[in-house]
Amino acid sequence: MNLWWQVPLVLCALALSVALVAAILALRQTLQRAERLLAAIEKELPPTLEELRGLTQEAQAATREARQSVMRVSAIVDQVGRVTQGLGALVLGLRGLTRAGQIVGIAVGIRKGLDVFVKRLAASKGGKHG
Repeated sequence: MNLWWQVPLVLCALALSVALVAAILALRQTLQRAERLLAAIEKELPPTLEELRGLTQEAQAATREARQSVMRVSAIVDQVGRVTQGLGALVLGLRGLTRAGQIVGIAVGIRKGLDVFVKRLAASKGGKHG
C-alpha cells in the first residue's frame, strides 16, 4: 500500500479513537450522575412513603367518620319521617274533631234558633212563657 493511502487511514483511525474515548468519558459522567440521582431518590423515598402511609390512614379515618356521620343523619331523617307521619295522623284526627265540632256547633245553633223561634211564636200568641 502506498503512503498516501496510509496517512488518511491512520488519521481516520486516530479521529475515531478520540471520538470513541470522548463518548466513553461522557457515558461515564452520565452514569455517575444517574448513580448520584438514584442515591438521592433512595434517601428521599422512605420518608415520602411514610408520609404517604400517614395520609392514607388519615383519609381512611376521615372516610369512616364521614360514613358514621351520614348514618347518624340518616337515622335522624328516619326519626323525623316517623314523627311527621304521627303528626299527619294527629292532624287528620283533629280535622275530624273540627268537622264534628262544626256539626255540633250547627246543631246547637239550630236548637237555639228553634228555641227563640218557639218563644217568639208563643209570645206572639199572647202567652209569655219564660
